[in-house]
Amino acid sequence: MNHQVLLSVQGVGVRFGGIVALDAVSFDVGAGIVCGLIGPNGAGKTTLFNCLSRLYQPASGDILFEGQSLLKRPVHAIAGLGIGRTFQNLAMFRSLSVRSNVMVGAHSASHAGFLSSALRLPGVRAEEARLAADADRVLDLLDLTGVADRPAGDLPFGIQKRVELGRALASKPKLLLLDEPAAGLNHEELDGLASLIKSLRDQLKLTVLLVEHHMSLVMAVSDHIVALNFGRKIAEGTPAAIQAHPEVIAAYLGAPRKHEAVNAQTA
Repeated sequence: MNHQVLLSVQGVGVRFGGIVALDAVSFDVGAGIVCGLIGPNGAGKTTLFNCLSRLYQPASGDILFEGQSLLKRPVHAIAGLGIGRTFQNLAMFRSLSVRSNVMVGAHSASHAGFLSSALRLPGVRAEEARLAADADRVLDLLDLTGVADRPAGDLPFGIQKRVELGRALASKPKLLLLDEPAAGLNHEELDGLASLIKSLRDQLKLTVLLVEHHMSLVMAVSDHIVALNFGRKIAEGTPAAIQAHPEVIAAYLGAPRKHEAVNAQTA
């Protein structure tokens, strides 16, 4: 089944001084799929996420979302385009309630201007009610209704991760960027995460780009996988193809690549 391309990464290059963080990386993500982005530490996965979020500006290449360049958009406009993100390290308002944290995400989809919000004009009050209803639907979807009024920082780590996911979902994204969603979760939470990601994709008609070190999770939820190593793409394809790919195996296990083994024999 062919999926229309939602995200197209085209020859993206990023350098930090003399270090090449991304080396002409290109791949497409079809609408409605879960795409895993894998690679050892330092492979360039988070750098690429930061380019998608507009936190980094690539030195070369382009990133198209629904056919339009993201690189011409300011950082604050990304959520409004339909891109939501979670972070590897929790980035939430710990003293605010779970509902308020999710509402922060809902506000990124709000059309009310600063002045009308400050003056509490009738249209703004109606939009606030709509955003609150949207947030409550997200809380219900993630089984967070029971803790909606508790300070987010007082909750167990696994629930805090769901709160952050809720905040990303409240912006009603078309593309959800999940940065290490399994980090810090126990076995039971990890098992539930795989079914949750697929359920959210199906129920909300999402496209998901997933950076994750837990290979069992990546293989369980991904329709397509892109593998990076030392800033360049070394493979992409189905989970089965990636698991059997010699360069991916070499990157993770440290085995010599075929040409390296040949050179060693002839040396």
